[in-house]
Order: sequence, then C-alpha cells, then structure tokens
Amino acid sequence: MISKEITIQNPTGLHTRPANDFISLANTFKCNITIGKNDKSANAKSIIKLLRIGISQHDVITLQTDGEDEEQAMQALTQFLAELKE
Repeated sequence: MISKEITIQNPTGLHTRPANDFISLANTFKCNITIGKNDKSANAKSIIKLLRIGISQHDVITLQTDGEDEEQAMQALTQFLAELKE
C-alpha cells in the first residue's frame, strides 16, 4: 500500500468535471484506490462517493493505492491532481 498527502491547488477543487476525469483515470488501474479528507474517505473509482467528500482548493487529501499496479496509479493520479487547472 502507498499513501500520499496532496494539497489541492485547483481553484475550483475537485468538482464534477475534473472528478469525472479523475475517476476515469483511476478506473484504468486494477489496484484499490481510496481518497480521504479529514475523517471522510471514499473509493476513488466512484464519482458519487468522491463528490460526497467535497474537495476544495487548499484541502489536504490522502490518496492511497493498494494492489499490483499501485505505483503506476499513484504516479498518474498525483500528476493529474498537480496539473489540474480548471
């Protein structure tokens, strides 16, 4: 399992459109992916569960990947979040 804290820089946070793109990317990996904020966590492959967390700009989230392609998933998803500008 890999775990990483990430601060969201996108001015609009992880709203519907970028969340959908994040989910699409997450679903290309076989490993389990979890995203958490404060005391909430969700399966990062579910748009409804992800949006319930309410991720805004400057929020610190915890991204966890666990499984056979966890390293590739972590790299791709952290890069996606770092480059997100919507």
